[in-house]
Amino acid sequence: MPHLVAVPILVPMLTAALMLLLGENRRRAKSALSVVSGLVGLLAALALLRWVNAPDTGGGPGSIGVYLPGNWRAPFGIVLVADRLSTMMVALTGVIAFAASIYSTSRWDRAGVHFHPLLQLQLMGLNGAFLTGDLFNLFVFFEVMLAASYGLLLHGSGRLRVQAGLHYIAINLAASSLFLIGAAILYGVTGTLNMADLGMRIAELAPGDRGLVHAATAILFTAFFAKAGAWPLNFWLVPAYSSAVSPVGAVFALLTKLGVYTVLRLWTVLFAPDTGASVAFGQPVLVGAGIATLFVAAFGILGTQRLSNLAGFSVLISAGTLLAAVGLGQPAVWAGALFYLLSSTLAVSAFFLLIDMIERWRNAGMSVAPHEAAGTAPFLAEDLSALSDVNLDDDAQALYGRAIPAGVAFLGLSFMICTLLLTGLPPLSGFVGKFAMLSGLMNGSGGSGVIGTTGWTFLVLLIASGFLALIALSRTGIRHFWTQPHGNLPSLPALEVLPVAGLIAACIALTVWAEPVMRHALATAEGLRAPTAYRAAVMEARQVPNPVPTAKAEGKAGAQ
Repeated sequence: MPHLVAVPILVPMLTAALMLLLGENRRRAKSALSVVSGLVGLLAALALLRWVNAPDTGGGPGSIGVYLPGNWRAPFGIVLVADRLSTMMVALTGVIAFAASIYSTSRWDRAGVHFHPLLQLQLMGLNGAFLTGDLFNLFVFFEVMLAASYGLLLHGSGRLRVQAGLHYIAINLAASSLFLIGAAILYGVTGTLNMADLGMRIAELAPGDRGLVHAATAILFTAFFAKAGAWPLNFWLVPAYSSAVSPVGAVFALLTKLGVYTVLRLWTVLFAPDTGASVAFGQPVLVGAGIATLFVAAFGILGTQRLSNLAGFSVLISAGTLLAAVGLGQPAVWAGALFYLLSSTLAVSAFFLLIDMIERWRNAGMSVAPHEAAGTAPFLAEDLSALSDVNLDDDAQALYGRAIPAGVAFLGLSFMICTLLLTGLPPLSGFVGKFAMLSGLMNGSGGSGVIGTTGWTFLVLLIASGFLALIALSRTGIRHFWTQPHGNLPSLPALEVLPVAGLIAACIALTVWAEPVMRHALATAEGLRAPTAYRAAVMEARQVPNPVPTAKAEGKAGAQ
C-alpha cells in the first residue's frame, strides 16, 4: 500500500510522456487518455484518503504513509508523505482535474497545441508539491507546476492572455528566486531541507542562528504569499485567472490553495509548540496578510461586473479567509478553514466552468460582454433611467408564468448555487465552513467566548465579505438572467454540463456528509498542532532491505 503514495505523481507524468509521443494529429486519443488518467488519479487519491483514516493500516487511526523513492532514509533521501492534510488536497485536486479534463474535451483543448500534456504536467507538479516532505523537492514540483501553467495560461492566444501571462511569469520567477534564497539560507544554518528534520533542528538552534532561520523563513513565506494571492502581492491574480480559458481557470483555483497549504504545512512543522523561542514565529504578519487580502478582495468583487473577474476576486476572498484563519493558530478554526477550503475551491472551479457557458450564451461566443466593452448597461436607457418594459416580450406580453427552457434553468440554478456557496449562505457547505470557523473562534479560549481585537476583525470581515460578494453576484445574476431578452436558447453539450453538475454535486455532498468531513478536518488540525507523529513517521521510515540471494542464484554467480 505505501507504493500508492507515488501513483498521483507517476500517472500524470507517464500520461504526459505518452501524449507527447502521439503528436498533435491524435487529439481524440489524447483527450481520452486525459480523462482516463484523471479518473485513475482520482481513484488513487480517494484510496489514499481512505487509507490514512483507516484503523487497520498498521499505525492506528490516522496512519501516515511514508514512501522513500530512492530507498534512502530521511533526511538524506527524497521523501513522499501521505497524511490527512496532503491526501485531502490530492483528492481535491483529483476531483477538479477530472472535471476540467472532461470539460476541455468539448472545445477548449482544440484552441491550441499540447493542452492535455500541459494539464497532466500541471497535475504532476500539484500532487508532488502536496505529497513531498522535502523543501528542495517542493521547489522542483513548484517549478514543474509553474512551467506547465505558463503554457496553459497562454492557451488560446490573444492579446489579453499574453499581457496577463507576462505579468504572471514575472511574479512567479521572482517568487521562485526568493524560494531558492530562503531554502539556501535554511540549509546553510540547519544542514537539512527535510521538513520533519527542520522542525527538530530549529528547536535545538543556538541563539545566534535563530535570527538567520527567521529571516530565511520570512523570505520563503514571501514567495508562498505571492502564490497564495496575499495582498499586496496579488495584483497579477485576477487579470491572469480571468484571461485563462475556463478549464484552466478551474484548475488554477488550486494554485492559490497550494500556497495556503505550504504556509500551513511549514508554519506548523517549523514553529510548533516544541520549537523553543521560535514558537508561532510570524503569526501577526500571517494574520495581517490574510485580513488585508480579505478586505481588499471584498471591495474588489463589489467593484467589478465582469463574470470572470468575479471568479478571480472570489479566489482572493477564499485565500484571505484561509490565511487569516491559519494565522489565528487555533485548531478548531483550522478545522473549519479546511472544510471551507474544500467547499470554496470546488465552488470557484464550478463557477469558472459555468462562466464560459453563460458568456457563450449571452454574447454569441464572445468572452467579453458587448455592454462591458461599450461601458453601458443593457437594462438602462441612454439617460441612465430604467427601462419600463424589461418584463415584456416583443409583443408587449407579460413574461410571468412562462416555462423556463431547460438550458436556461440549468444555468440559472447553477449560478444561484454557486452564489450561495461563494458567499457562505445557508444551507450549503460554504455556510458550514464559515460557521465552523466562527464557532471555533468563539470557543477557542477554553469555551469562554472571549476573543481579541484580531479575532473580532476577522469575524466582521468574514461576514462583511460574504455580504459584499452576495451584492456583486446578485447584481450580475440579475443582469444576465433577468434584464436581457432571451433571444436564443443556450446550447449545452453534455461534456460541459456534467463537470459543472459534478462539482456542484460534490459541494452538496459536503453539506450532506458534513459530520464525517468535519471529523476528518478536526483530526487533521490536531495533527498539525502537534506534528510529533508527522516527524516520527518521516524520520523512522525504514529502507526496504535488498533481496537475499538464494542458493541457486549464488551457484550461478559462482559458475560465472
